[in-house]
This record gives sequence, C-alpha cells and structure tokens, in this order.
Amino acid sequence: MKEADMEKDNAEQPIFSTRAHVFQIDPVTKKNWIPASKHAATVSYFYDATRNVYRIISVGGNKAIINSTITPNMTFTKTSQKFGQWADSRANTVYGLGFASEQNLSQFAEKFQEVREAARLARERSQDKTELTNPALNITAQVVPCPIISANGPGDDKFFRSQSAEMELSTERERVKKMLSEGSVCEVQWEAEFFSLQDNNNKLVAALREANANVEKWKKQLAGYQEEAERLRQRVAELESKSQSTVPSTEQDGDLTERLQNLETLLKSKEEEILHLKGQRPDLTELESERDDLLQKLQEVEDQNQKLEKELEKAKQSLKETHMERDRIKEEINRAGEELDAKICQLSELRSGLSQLLDSN
Repeated sequence: MKEADMEKDNAEQPIFSTRAHVFQIDPVTKKNWIPASKHAATVSYFYDATRNVYRIISVGGNKAIINSTITPNMTFTKTSQKFGQWADSRANTVYGLGFASEQNLSQFAEKFQEVREAARLARERSQDKTELTNPALNITAQVVPCPIISANGPGDDKFFRSQSAEMELSTERERVKKMLSEGSVCEVQWEAEFFSLQDNNNKLVAALREANANVEKWKKQLAGYQEEAERLRQRVAELESKSQSTVPSTEQDGDLTERLQNLETLLKSKEEEILHLKGQRPDLTELESERDDLLQKLQEVEDQNQKLEKELEKAKQSLKETHMERDRIKEEINRAGEELDAKICQLSELRSGLSQLLDSN
C-alpha cells in the first residue's frame, strides 16, 4: 500500500529534450508533410512513473502538436541526414522531425531506441506482475468483507472513520499530483515561447543588418557615380576653355569637336544612369525610418524576453516550492499512514479482547 502511494506521488517528468521542426503527414494524401508549427519547437521524452509509460510531447503555442505514447512496436526511421519519422497508430498519423544537424537526429534516434526497449521491458514486467498478483487479489476479495459483516460494536465506528481518513488522504494525493503535472506543462510552454521569441529576435537583427548593408552599398555606389560625373564635367569645361583660348586648325577643330561630342554623349549616358540609379535607390529617409522601427521592435522583443525570463524564474521557483510542499505533504501522509497502521493494530487488539471477553461471558 505504501509503495503504491509513493508511485502515485511521482509526477510525469522530462528525461530528454531537443529542438526540431515538427511535421505531420497529410491525412488526405498520406504523402505530403504539413508543418505543425512555424518555428522549431522543443520536443521532449516524458516518463510517467504512475502508469509506467513513455511519451513524446511537444507544445506549440497553447496546444500540444505531439502527444505520442511509445510502444514496443514503434520504429523511428531516418529518411535523410537531418530528418526522421515514426508512425503512431493510436493517433492515426505519422510524425516527422527536421533537425538542425545530423548529430541531433542521431541523439534523438538513439533515445527513441532506449525508450522503446524500456517500454517493452515495462510491458513484460507488468504482464508478469499481473499474472502473479491475480490469485492474491481473488483471496483478498474473499477475506476482506468478513470483518465488515460480522462487526457489531463500537469498534466499527472507528474502523469506518479510518477508512474516511484514508479516502481524504488519497484525495489530497491526487490534488498534489495534478498540481505538479500542471506545473511541468506550464514550464514546457514557457520554454517553448522563450525559444520562439529568441528566433524572432535573431531574424529581426539579421534583417536590420541587411538593411544597413544595403544602404551603405547604395551610398557608396551613388557617390562613385557623382564623382565620375563631376570629373567629366570638369574635363568638358577644360576642353571648352582650351578651344576658346586657342585658334586650332580645321583638322584639330574637327578632332576636338568629335571628342567633345563623344564626351557629351558619355556624360549624357552617365547622367541617365545616375537618374536610373536614383530611381532604383530606396529613399534613405524611409530606410532610416524602417531601421528605427526595427530597432524599436528589437528593444521591445528584448524587454519581453527579459520579462519572460523573470516569469520563467518565478515559475521555476514556484515549481521548486511545489516540490518542497509535495515532500512535506508526502511526509505527513507517511506519518498519517503509520499512525493509521498503529490505530488499526490497536483496533485489532481491542476487537480480539472484546471477542475473548464475549467468549468468556
């Protein structure tokens, strides 16, 4: 009885966690993959000591995108260097995971094999235990009603009160177990949201850097074209001044005119190219405004990250206090169980004494 109560007190705990993109098979075509979340999510192995089962759980937003109980018949298959899948007949679907590296995929696959083997051993032990305990349960079912039927005295009132106290203790155990389970799920949700915000933060920083790089590149290119245009204007002005200060011959005049026309044509083409580039160049004011908006959003995301980190610390502290409260309640339950056992022994002795007294009378 004490061992069963201790097993009920143990909540479902994570034993391994990683990050991956989650997919599910299309229920219509059974060929295409449908993304279960926009970003990489936390995928964890959980062990339920109460039911002695293993599960793979992943939370995306406010819902579970993976809730798969591992059975000995399941197989995890690597379909590429960074992708793996397994079929869940209970959920009537096929789950797929895309990892950031081949090493993460190998670690998840090895853990899948270990958990599947543990599930197989747990099933075998459960079957053996059931076969061994069934006869004892039948005997207990025949023996237990006897004292209740034959009880007829003041000792019965105490016996029923002990049963009521035991029921209250069982209710308290279930309440503590539920509270601990909710705490674990809440911690997983906070962790998933924290990683999602980190991904958004990294994307915003990358976009800001890219915008700044493009602005600098356009500035340098525009300055280069402006310098070249200014140099050509100065060259034309010099040639015009030379042509006006000297009286060239007809042949030299023709050469100079031709060169001047070529330079004017080149200058015109450069000016058209500059106008074309100005038309293509994004407005610097808009880019600076967009950069400021991105910086503001980045600051807001960082503030939100800090706020979530504080809330996560509070959640961890609350979970720690819950564990301490659970341990305290567990000790009180054990102490109450020992006191109940002592009271039951006293009641048994009292009943024996009363039976002897009745027999002697």
